Amino acid sequence: MRILITGAAGNLGSFLSRHLSVSPHQLRLMTHRRPFNEEPGNAEVVRADLGDSETLAGVCDGVDCIVHFAGILFAPQPEKFLPTTNVRYVENLIAAALAAGVKKFILVSFPHVEGETTPERRATDRMDGTPDSVHARTRLEAERHVAARMPQPVILRVGMIYGRGVLMIDAARWLAKRRLLAVWRQPTWIHLLSLPDFLDATTAAIENPTARGIYNLGDDRPMTLQEFLDAASAHWGCRQPWRAPRWMFPCAGAACEVFAALFRTRAPLTRDFIRIGMASYAMDTSRMKTDLLSRLKYPVLHPQGVL
Repeated sequence: MRILITGAAGNLGSFLSRHLSVSPHQLRLMTHRRPFNEEPGNAEVVRADLGDSETLAGVCDGVDCIVHFAGILFAPQPEKFLPTTNVRYVENLIAAALAAGVKKFILVSFPHVEGETTPERRATDRMDGTPDSVHARTRLEAERHVAARMPQPVILRVGMIYGRGVLMIDAARWLAKRRLLAVWRQPTWIHLLSLPDFLDATTAAIENPTARGIYNLGDDRPMTLQEFLDAASAHWGCRQPWRAPRWMFPCAGAACEVFAALFRTRAPLTRDFIRIGMASYAMDTSRMKTDLLSRLKYPVLHPQGVL
């Protein structure tokens, strides 16, 4: 197969690119501003701007499957750019894909699009959710476009990916080592997935000719964010994260946004990022087990092997 990966120079996109580089598939790695710094091997690297439809002409030619990662995350005031980067960029890519005759389109999404869910009331494959965060609302809109327009839509709603080199995990480790890692007191459910299992499940979604629809990707045991950070900190040889009042975290996000806007830097925290992080989620992963990955390498949190 010839596979187009957008955002191939980004964090998860680069992991998938390396993972597939030893497969028999032909890769077309799409980047924009960030260069692809690794040796592409037999992969083809193309530069294009998802905001400029003219640059997408030819990018999808001969492609059998698109895996879409590209977007913007760590920037202030996401409510201003997410309708463009999460929705219009997907619309532009869909138009280019249809013009080139591409059938399979894999959108990497997340379970927050269904709103708050718990182990007792798990996320399934609904598309009528009303999430609080702008990030989740715009991603849900993108899911609807893919489902409505692509001949073979595949939506991967992925839980919290953990593993060496994952940006969010590396950031947590950096903060924990300096006694700066904090979390709110109220338990928040999360559904984890190890990086190796994410890569295997995504590869299966690419290679399974009948894969279609929404798949929730997660391990066998949801846990609270507080439990996860405590376990990770202990594995790193650090003290338990600080427990702080819930109201402090939106304030921290606002402060980061103001600083980033004034000094034109990245914003590791935003108010919308905090909003989505405080939303509990747990998923029904039965379709993943049936169609993509019947057995996980790490069915429960395994910090020794993956952190």
